[in-house]
Amino acid sequence: MPTIHTIDLNYLGVPETIASYLIVGPEGPVLIETGPESSSRNLTEGLNRLGYEPKDIAHALVTHIHLDHAGAAGWLAEHGTTIHVHEFGAKHLIDPNKLINSATRIYGDQMDRLWGKIIPVPEERVRAVRDGETISVGGLTFTAIETPGHARHHHAFALETARGRICFTGDAAAMLVPGIPTDRYVSIPTPPPEFDLIAWLRSIDRLDDARFKTLYPTHFGPVHTAAGHFVTLRRMLRSHVEFIRTMRRTTSDESELVRKYAIWTRRQAVNAGMSEAQIPHFVSDNLLRMNVTGIVRYLSQREAN
Repeated sequence: MPTIHTIDLNYLGVPETIASYLIVGPEGPVLIETGPESSSRNLTEGLNRLGYEPKDIAHALVTHIHLDHAGAAGWLAEHGTTIHVHEFGAKHLIDPNKLINSATRIYGDQMDRLWGKIIPVPEERVRAVRDGETISVGGLTFTAIETPGHARHHHAFALETARGRICFTGDAAAMLVPGIPTDRYVSIPTPPPEFDLIAWLRSIDRLDDARFKTLYPTHFGPVHTAAGHFVTLRRMLRSHVEFIRTMRRTTSDESELVRKYAIWTRRQAVNAGMSEAQIPHFVSDNLLRMNVTGIVRYLSQREAN
C-alpha cells in the first residue's frame, strides 16, 4: 500500500490553497504536481519534513501545465526529475514562452510575485502522456485519464491501492475551500482560452463512472464523498455559465460583467459558509476576472458556431 502525503505549498502564505502529493511506493517517491516556482522553497521544506530532497524525486506527474500545477517543473527538472505531462502540454514545458505570454495577459506585473521564474524543461526530461496510458514509476502504476474542460491538455491520474481506487484530479474536480463541505460549495476555475463546459461535464461523468474511493484535487486535499462532490460541481458549473450568459443580454462590457459576477459569486460563497477573511484568497479578483474572460470566450465561440 503506497503512502500518500499532502504537501501544503502555503501559496502566498495562505494554507490549503495548493497541494503537491508525494506518493511513496516500493521503489521510491513520486510527486503529483510541482506547484508554482514561487513556492519551490515550501515544496523543498515539505519534502525535507518527509525525509526527502528535490533530487530524490525521479518522477513528477503534472495534471496540466497551468502555473499553479506545473510552474516549478523546470526547477524540479534541474534536480534530475522527469516530468510526465499530457502530450498537448509537453511542448509548452520545453518552450514556455506561449505559456508565459498567456499568463502575463491575465496577471500583468503580478507575474513574478505570483508564479516566480518559469524555467524551460529539457526535452529529455519530458515524457508526453496520452489518454489511457499507464505510467509505471516508483513501483506504482498510474493511469492517465483525459479530462478536458478546465483545460484541453488535462489529465487526472488514477491509482489502484489495497483500499480502493483513487484519483489525483488536478482541476477537473474543481477547488475546495477549507471548512466548507463540497456538497455545499466548490470553487470553479474557468480560464481562457480552453474552458469548455460541455467537455468538462463529460469529464465529470467519466470520473464519476469510475467510482473512485477518494479524489485528491490539487486545491486542496482529499475528498471521500466523490459522488456528492460531482453533483455540486455539475450544478455550480452550469449556474456560473448561465449567470454570465444572462448578464451578457444586458451588457457587453466585460468590467461590468466582472462586477456583477463578483457580487453574485461572493454572495454564494458567504451563504455556503465562507468567512469574510477567506474571500480575498478563495474568491479573488484574479479568479473572478479569469472566470468571466473564460466563460465569455466559451459562449462567444458557441454562438459563432
